[in-house]
Amino acid sequence: MLRRSLENRDAQTRQLQDAVTNVEKHFGELCQIFAAYVRKTARLRDKADLLVNEINAYASTETPNLKQGLKNFADEFAKLQDYRQAEVERLEAKVVEPLKAYGTIVKMKRDDLKATLTARNREAKQLTQLERTRQRNPSDRHIISQVGKWYVKTWILTAETELQRATMDATRTTRHLEETIDNFEKQKIKDIKTVFSEFITIEMLFHGKALEVYTAAFQNIQKINEDEDLEVFRNSVYPSDYSSRLDIVRANSKSPLQRPLSTKCVSGTGQVSTCQLRKGQQADDEDEDSDITEEEN
Repeated sequence: MLRRSLENRDAQTRQLQDAVTNVEKHFGELCQIFAAYVRKTARLRDKADLLVNEINAYASTETPNLKQGLKNFADEFAKLQDYRQAEVERLEAKVVEPLKAYGTIVKMKRDDLKATLTARNREAKQLTQLERTRQRNPSDRHIISQVGKWYVKTWILTAETELQRATMDATRTTRHLEETIDNFEKQKIKDIKTVFSEFITIEMLFHGKALEVYTAAFQNIQKINEDEDLEVFRNSVYPSDYSSRLDIVRANSKSPLQRPLSTKCVSGTGQVSTCQLRKGQQADDEDEDSDITEEEN
């Protein structure tokens, strides 16, 4: 009966060991991956800071509208990195640290398991010793008769007392272990819920702020006036009379059908001027007058 009870408790202890080992393994993996996630986020923040600096450096070399738009974009993007820094700090405190703490918690539970196993081993050892005392072979009975019945009884009673003491110790440690592991399992579930809830909340908060910032940054870029900046560029590159000369070139580039009849003669290959048309008309009139004169004569 006692032997079977020991075997049942040993099976229970192995299950508790497996539960602790499972938490140790997977919580350790989760901790490492979440820590890597936080480091990646921190590196992304650093790269974004470099991007902000480069945008500002480039903006200082550009035309007014583009310069202002880029600087406003850089300001919004820099603001986003402040939110990202807050995200990194919160993830470290609310996600990574609680998982990291399970390294110490698991170690404590393993110490409890070790104490329980030690107590049960001592109980099993005492039980084995008592069974051996009670089941002496015939060759030992001659020795027992020489020593005396009183000594044998005392030996058996001592073994039974030690076994009883070991059993009580093992029972106490087992009960303590059961309570400890039960609390451990309850706390584990609670902590998992808390850690993942915090992770989701932190990420939602960051991405909500990111959406606001990106919207403002997009609007700043869209406000850049291309025509005004192009005019500034032209004025800085071309001479002051560039506009009037450009109007002349545009006027000359029109087709004859687009020009008014009152325009002056403009020489050009493949074009018929108004002056030439007028000269042709005068020549036709003179020929007609000459024909009339000859008929009268």
